[in-house]
Amino acid sequence: MKNKIQLITYADRFGGENLRDLHSLLTNPQLQGLFGGMHILPFFFPIDGADAGFDPIDHTLVDPKLGDWRDVSMLAERFDIMADVIVNHMSSDSVQFKDFSLHGRASSFNGLFLTFDAVFPEGATERDLLNIYRPRPGLPFTVVTLLNGERRLLWTTFTSKQVDINVESPQAQAYLQGILEQLAKSGVKMVRLDAVGYAVKLPGASCFMMPETFGFIDAFAALAARAGLEVLVEVHSYYRRQIEIAKRVDWVYDFALPPLVLHALFTGDAAPLVRWIEVRPQNALTVLDTHDGIGIIDVGADAEDRAGHPGLLSSTDIDRLVETIHVNSDGQSRQATGAAASNLDLYQVNCTFYDALGGDDKAYLIARAVQFFLPGVPQVYYVGLLAGRNDIDLLQQTRVGRDINRHRYTRAEVERELEREVVQDLLRLIRLRNTHPAFSGRFELLDQEHGRLALCWRTDEPQVDARSEIKLEVDFARRHCRIVSRDAGVERVHPVQGDPALAAAAMSRAECVE
Repeated sequence: MKNKIQLITYADRFGGENLRDLHSLLTNPQLQGLFGGMHILPFFFPIDGADAGFDPIDHTLVDPKLGDWRDVSMLAERFDIMADVIVNHMSSDSVQFKDFSLHGRASSFNGLFLTFDAVFPEGATERDLLNIYRPRPGLPFTVVTLLNGERRLLWTTFTSKQVDINVESPQAQAYLQGILEQLAKSGVKMVRLDAVGYAVKLPGASCFMMPETFGFIDAFAALAARAGLEVLVEVHSYYRRQIEIAKRVDWVYDFALPPLVLHALFTGDAAPLVRWIEVRPQNALTVLDTHDGIGIIDVGADAEDRAGHPGLLSSTDIDRLVETIHVNSDGQSRQATGAAASNLDLYQVNCTFYDALGGDDKAYLIARAVQFFLPGVPQVYYVGLLAGRNDIDLLQQTRVGRDINRHRYTRAEVERELEREVVQDLLRLIRLRNTHPAFSGRFELLDQEHGRLALCWRTDEPQVDARSEIKLEVDFARRHCRIVSRDAGVERVHPVQGDPALAAAAMSRAECVE
């Protein structure tokens, strides 16, 4: 995968209605060459089901409204494409489930879908049910009357339309193998394992990120590698689990970064962020925003043992963080989070990152600079690329909390937003991260003071004058930062915000130190 910034986007929400429109938009001179890769959020049939494409009826079919596999291949000629593999569940409208519903235990797909008695053949106690880890209120079961008249209790982690599958069954293995083969054939370079933390269920256990879950991740990663695909694991959980996952796959998300950067900007205290930088996995995709909310569980204490396993932030700090986001967004995030809207994710705050910072351009660019300077490959969500505001109208239409950060931009809107000064500054930062040679070298976290952070990259040429260096210094309390590089002995200041000439004149000279 290229060491360049990637875009996260829907095929039909960023300047058009389909994959061809997306391809056309990315030929815009301001966007051309900006991204080395792209995560295209679910484009499978259908994209407008119960969960915005994460409930596929047919995971091997591009939704005809978006195009076909030839359009995916066309984008793959220009970008490293990442696609989702939804391993935990499939739609109750799928051919497989309809066959199971009609024929029950006589179906060739009997055993593919998880029922209550498949996990608890001897029944379950109250403790068994309470042990199940839940990302939202209630138990993960739906009572269904099948087409053959049977009443069954199905395992449904997310919505009643998303029926969990038994990933260890032969039918599931063949199903997942077919998805990987189709993606690889179409030029996709990486797969994102969606909801994999819930994929394995055992009686009496938490059914989330167990040793057996790690075993499944290992097996799936090996299967993907044989197809020539890299694997990204998507799990919101206690931060030490992310460190463990990172040892077993190609890539993990740095989901702890967004709340830690917000905490540093809100309080002026960079210590929790520094502690994370010291231990975080290097094979991370760094994000500040995605199609989901801003993760909170990723910096909190271990839900299974709060006393023995503290988080990166205390519960008090987390409460203040969430409340500050609500205040900065004028209460809009409160309307979109938790019991106020559907998709009741207890571990996320639904808000654009720009509005979480109260629309403060300087703070927003500081956050992006920190993201771009950390080891790993940065990803920028399409709404974040345009420093987007909360879409209250869409939220009120759908009552889905996450839709507050899933605006549908027309081509004209995109072109207009690209002209905003904060967006121009962000594009300049992206190009710097993509092109400066020091980012292919060695990373250093330099000595810290309270509220301050210094990140440096340098190449390892033996002669000092031949080295390339680039350094980011941030003062979170003052919300001030500067970027300075040295190439072949020539020092240059790279403005983070505003007019380049004025910014350069205002900054003093600096260099990375041994």
